[in-house]
Amino acid sequence: MNPSKEAGRIVWDRTPGNPEVSHPAFSGRIGIARGDITPPVEIYSRNWGAAKHDQAESIHKPLSVTAISIASQEHSTPLVLLDFDLGWWRTQSLFQSFQKRLLDELSLKSSELMIAFSHTHAGAAFVDEDPSLPGSELVEEYLQHVLQTAIDTARLAIKNKTEAILDWHTGRCDLASNRDFIDPTENANRIICGYNPHGKADDTLLVGRVTNSQGTIIATVVNYACHPTTLAWENKTISPDYIGAMRETIETATNAPALFLQGVSGELSPRYQYVGDTTVADRHGRQLGYSALATLEAMEPPATKLVFDSVMESGAPLAVWRHQKSMPSKQLQARESFIELPLKDWPSAEELEKQQLACEDRTVQERLRRQRDIRRGVGDGQTYSLPVYTWRIGDVVLIGSKAEAYSVLQTELRRHFPQETLVCMNLINGSIGYLAPQELYEKNVYQVWQTPFASGSLEATIKGMVRIIDQIGK
Repeated sequence: MNPSKEAGRIVWDRTPGNPEVSHPAFSGRIGIARGDITPPVEIYSRNWGAAKHDQAESIHKPLSVTAISIASQEHSTPLVLLDFDLGWWRTQSLFQSFQKRLLDELSLKSSELMIAFSHTHAGAAFVDEDPSLPGSELVEEYLQHVLQTAIDTARLAIKNKTEAILDWHTGRCDLASNRDFIDPTENANRIICGYNPHGKADDTLLVGRVTNSQGTIIATVVNYACHPTTLAWENKTISPDYIGAMRETIETATNAPALFLQGVSGELSPRYQYVGDTTVADRHGRQLGYSALATLEAMEPPATKLVFDSVMESGAPLAVWRHQKSMPSKQLQARESFIELPLKDWPSAEELEKQQLACEDRTVQERLRRQRDIRRGVGDGQTYSLPVYTWRIGDVVLIGSKAEAYSVLQTELRRHFPQETLVCMNLINGSIGYLAPQELYEKNVYQVWQTPFASGSLEATIKGMVRIIDQIGK
């Protein structure tokens, strides 16, 4: 009887053999480092159309960039993942120049670098300098600071590489809720963005544990799907939202840095949100942090497996299990792939710019500004090649794109690959728009009218990612 791994859990079959349990794992050289990227409070930080202010007034918690470098024993070139407390890229050109500089400075291929945003909605907004946007003149200098800090932090993580094991376990957390709510004040065709008490939410929580050769935890990685939209238009602080308290909770217990990887959360967010009270964000963060710590406590010791040993006859026949050493996988692969997606028939960027300049409503102005920037990013063609980044790190596959897909993407991928542990991510190497289910294109819903992608794009992305994961198999 042998187990197979299903998202960090154990599935038993009836083939002959000695029963054993082990966590999906990787053995290699891993380094960690962190840098501060907290912006000045005077910077333009209006992330909500309903906000009446353009600049923050205080700092709730610092923003940071945390780097993890992962290399095999045989090769010196690492994979580098950068976890930023940032929201999203307003323009594709801005991201592309940022990415190019990082790749050049770190001597990496595009497939070897993942730039992950936590998606906080309470940070600086990456906009071009505009006299009508107070504090926008500080954005360029701040962006250069973020870039240089990222370079320095990544280099330090690479320098700090040490023999280590990264293993994973699956837990659960009910912080996230479904946020597609049929408007009770309008007709049933309109779906508003907020807690839907009748909807389902994926509660999957993946926790990675990095331990050195002495068995000491030197980092943790949390992958969870939930929009950081606790703090909204009334909030006047710079904040990482719930991720800040999540990190503090885990790091206090482990005395090691915690990274956060935003899951596939297109329709997921906290039940209680859209507030100006930072204590609510802290409560959400502690909830996720405690769930992650419970998942850590449930793990077997690193580089061990639990093996059936014998039967002890007592009042009942007792199954005795013992720990034995295990040999974690050393496999390391990285790929950049592309999935061709159809685009909507939107106005050109120039036409959207004209509409935005002629508009006097602040909320509509903000929507048009974002739509213009997205249109510039995808171009004026009929399709867009969506980059997809996939890493195999031992027994685990990390996969992500710059889109904000609905959580059905990660649940479908895990259904297709029940024996794989999949870390699924939104907002990897850029940001561009939502991927919503085809049936929602008949509804009046934000994620559909915001996105440049035509109906069927989410389904095409799922099929494409299935092919990609097949190709990076063991």
